[in-house]
Amino acid sequence: MIKYNLICRSCRKSFDSWFASSKEYERLKKLKYIKCFNCNSIDVDKSLMSPRVLNKKNHKYEKIRNKKFFEIKNTIKEYQKFIKNNFQYVGDNFAYEARSIHYKNKKKSKNGIYGNATSQDLKELNEEGIKTETIPWINDKDN
Repeated sequence: MIKYNLICRSCRKSFDSWFASSKEYERLKKLKYIKCFNCNSIDVDKSLMSPRVLNKKNHKYEKIRNKKFFEIKNTIKEYQKFIKNNFQYVGDNFAYEARSIHYKNKKKSKNGIYGNATSQDLKELNEEGIKTETIPWINDKDN
């Protein structure tokens, strides 16, 4: 795999893209499959890139970054555990259940509810004055 920094000559936007090889990039360029994400122009070329060179300093920074990542991941897992133990899971019925609680003063067995909702559902709930919070959710299957 190779990563190229690409630049659109039409709108001057710069973006990165991965290719199987430099030959694959050339083949896709020739077939006019490489397009700008911003203006859809096929007038895209490779830009200068610096190689990623590993040294002791980079290695130390990478270790710190990984440590912070795992600390954040563990904190999110602690929040998830708290939510699972103290709130009722309603799955994809989150918007419906939130409205039921808000408008019908429905009694709940736990402190609140959690579940899945689309961004549109959350926007509509907010417009109706129903406060919600979004948190990142890590599945147990994730590493």
